Amino acid sequence: MSTPPIEKPPRERGAYSEAARQRLIESRLTPNAISLTGFLLCAVAAVLVWQDHLFWGGLAFVVGSVCDTLDGRYSRMSGKGTQFGAFLDSTLDRIEEGIVLTAVAAVFAKDGDDFAAAAVVVAVLASLMVSYTRARAEALGVECKVGIANRAVRVVILSIGILFADLDALAPAVYVLAGLGTITVLQRIFHVRGELKRAEQPAASGDLQM
Repeated sequence: MSTPPIEKPPRERGAYSEAARQRLIESRLTPNAISLTGFLLCAVAAVLVWQDHLFWGGLAFVVGSVCDTLDGRYSRMSGKGTQFGAFLDSTLDRIEEGIVLTAVAAVFAKDGDDFAAAAVVVAVLASLMVSYTRARAEALGVECKVGIANRAVRVVILSIGILFADLDALAPAVYVLAGLGTITVLQRIFHVRGELKRAEQPAASGDLQM
């Protein structure tokens, strides 16, 4: 009979995990380096998609997008985050999504699919507006994370479309992106409108009582 593998006690596993975490924090790795790595991978993905290597482009986009999720977590965990780093991360996120979608539009243009190419333009505009509405709302003091198509959702949809382009999934993925992005922009507009109205009501009632 083969003996079952001996599992390390939870405390020992936790100690190893904490030691690895501490080594990572003490290393020269910075959140900005992770952000730039994700950007470079997405740039590679855009070139691969443009050259019709869609599956490999999809993989590069997935890995680059994973880096985008890790940089924020690492920033909080390590305490190495800066205000410029947060600004750089948000800026690169918009560029990455834009260049990959631009490459997708080029694929549709080469195939003569004008409708799908136009849908890419709508998807890019909606993506930018989703980000802008949140930034503008927060400048007004309103938290605005509502909506069905945040960046993570959009990345998943676009990744599936690129990876399974050989199964004709790319155009439907773009249509879904354009539709959900537009709906999300509208959700945020109505959300901010409602929050600002609620904030104005106590002030108005206070003026009446004076």
